[in-house]
Amino acid sequence: PLDLGGFGLSRFTFDHHLFQIAEREGVEVWQRSSVSEVNFLGDHFELTTEKGAVEQARLVVGAFGKKSNLDLKLERNFTKERSPFLGVKYHIRTDFPKDQISLHNFKNGYCGISAIEDGKYNLCYLGSREDLRKHGSIGAMEDATVKKNPFLKSIYENSDFLFEKPEVINEFSFKPKVLIEDHVLMLGDAAGLITPLCGNGMAMAIHGAKILSEVINEHFNPKNFSREQLEKDYEHRWKNQFQKRLWVGRTTQKLFGAPITSELAVIGMKAIPFLAKSIMKGTHGEPFQ
Repeated sequence: PLDLGGFGLSRFTFDHHLFQIAEREGVEVWQRSSVSEVNFLGDHFELTTEKGAVEQARLVVGAFGKKSNLDLKLERNFTKERSPFLGVKYHIRTDFPKDQISLHNFKNGYCGISAIEDGKYNLCYLGSREDLRKHGSIGAMEDATVKKNPFLKSIYENSDFLFEKPEVINEFSFKPKVLIEDHVLMLGDAAGLITPLCGNGMAMAIHGAKILSEVINEHFNPKNFSREQLEKDYEHRWKNQFQKRLWVGRTTQKLFGAPITSELAVIGMKAIPFLAKSIMKGTHGEPFQ
């Protein structure tokens, strides 16, 4: 049981809805126009797109997700180490309760299944890059690891997979990130990535955007403002809201993916419901408006 309740929605549907709201509010949206360079020039930024266009801005928000070429360009701390993780996502149609979120273990990873819109389900797992290298392909790796869990094997064999091929991402990090890089204000997964075990990344991104919007409204004046004070206030509010939750998520994830510790963790949470509630409270925070 989740104290706050919840509902499922795909990122594609949600992002498109936000895009439509932004257009109605008069935001100018450039599609298929990724930013390849961001340079701070003392009192403003110069941004260059992959198509060669150059724009200037007083404030820049980095909301480019868990992994981007801009992370490398900005020489962010977590890019200097290789990550052992691999993320794989499918949308499926299957016979599964719509009011249930299911988490299932396999060697070196875990898989989540939950309902989204239009009678579809999201099936997403965190696996090991080493297992992919060892087995040579996503399919072979799934046969050798994911499907060893009989429940997951049944899901794979009795579901319609709606993507031609899965969405795959690797080289992403759950380690703490610097919130402000060369005066770029990071937001969402670019600011801090909570482990998928906790299932709360989208809500965190929304809440982070609310916090940053409030800080900008309070501090930003195009003609005269203290960039230092704006950045200091944002960092304080963001860390106060999310830093502990990210730590709880990283710590909890260490219990899963290995047979003995994960079994003990599940047994412990079933035997002591307070433990499970404490983990959920520690990663989900409080309602906000």
